[in-house]
Amino acid sequence: MTTSTPRPAGSAAAATGPGRGTARPAGTGPGAARPGRRHDRRRPPAGIRRGPHDWFAERLLAVLSGRRPVHSLIGHTIGPAYDQLITLAPADSPQERAYEARRISPVIRGCGRFTPGPGVIEAFARIATGDRLTALAFRLEQGPDLRWRCAAVELQGPRP
Repeated sequence: MTTSTPRPAGSAAAATGPGRGTARPAGTGPGAARPGRRHDRRRPPAGIRRGPHDWFAERLLAVLSGRRPVHSLIGHTIGPAYDQLITLAPADSPQERAYEARRISPVIRGCGRFTPGPGVIEAFARIATGDRLTALAFRLEQGPDLRWRCAAVELQGPRP
């Protein structure tokens, strides 16, 4: 009968099997407590950086689909963009419309941007409502107070 001497958990000789011949720092072994991974799908992963064009795309979609009133963007638009939103948005307010249980909510399938110069972003978004796609293009300009404001909005395809 052979007896083996117990070895410390952090030593290289304690681990057997392929790739286990190297020593690990203390507290990082298989039984060590680790913080749990985040499983929240509402926010993008840490590697994806969201910009002002993503924020504006979501707000413009909410206005164009009738979920938010046009005046919710009054401080975030300049020039003729507010007038363009008035003509593109539904005429009735969200409170006046009856809830439609079967209506498919539009979602943003992709959002991109092009920066023609400093302080200007020309952005686009693909909006899907069921199997229909709508293209949304808008221009953002950064003011002297460093806030981004929407300067133009265009919508091509069926209204979301």
